[in-house]
Amino acid sequence: MRTLMIGSLAAVLALSGCANMSETERGTAQGAGIGAGVGALLGGITGGSRNIAGGAAIGGVIGAVAGNVWSSKMENQKRAMEQATQGTGVQVSQTSDNRLKLEIPSDISFATGRSDINPSLQPILDRFATGLVDNPTATVTIIGHTDSTGSDAINNPLSFDRASRTRDYLAGRGVAPQRIYVDGRGSREPIASNADAAGRARNRRVEIFVAEPQQQQPQQPTHQPQPLR
Repeated sequence: MRTLMIGSLAAVLALSGCANMSETERGTAQGAGIGAGVGALLGGITGGSRNIAGGAAIGGVIGAVAGNVWSSKMENQKRAMEQATQGTGVQVSQTSDNRLKLEIPSDISFATGRSDINPSLQPILDRFATGLVDNPTATVTIIGHTDSTGSDAINNPLSFDRASRTRDYLAGRGVAPQRIYVDGRGSREPIASNADAAGRARNRRVEIFVAEPQQQQPQQPTHQPQPLR
């Protein structure tokens, strides 16, 4: 079992290092390799050595569908959001795992200590919701952050409330709420120093991630794996 797991992890490292692979292909390769290792482990635990090979095969299929695809719809939404947020301070980018990321600073999102959405953010969310409605397979993750001012007892629920208010606003514009995951990280993930006002302002932010899961049909095996004897 150890040999198979090491082989799977070695394969994923080799595949992910190929220079001519796209981010989607690299993510799929990594998912397949990790899935194979996990599948082998589960197979060995539940049924001994004869189930290791089958577990690795199943794990590889599970892992291969775990990546995200950067489709034309994702690219169009990125361009639309770049236009909609020009000059606002909102950062729009494509992440290494093929998600669209919007980093919304505090000066246009929420007033200090409050979770109600500023009017300056509403047009941005309106345009954002339109792109999500046009791409119904995409999922959304909204994460709220605060600076270190105040206690965790205040910051943690405040950051979560800000993410929840953003979700509710999008839902009111036609985005199914079950597509949206929200979380609040409080002050635990700063991107700047909290020692000065400028850094604290950067840390008070909302991050929105859009992911379009890769749809891949599992290949049917040509024969059933034989138990090891």
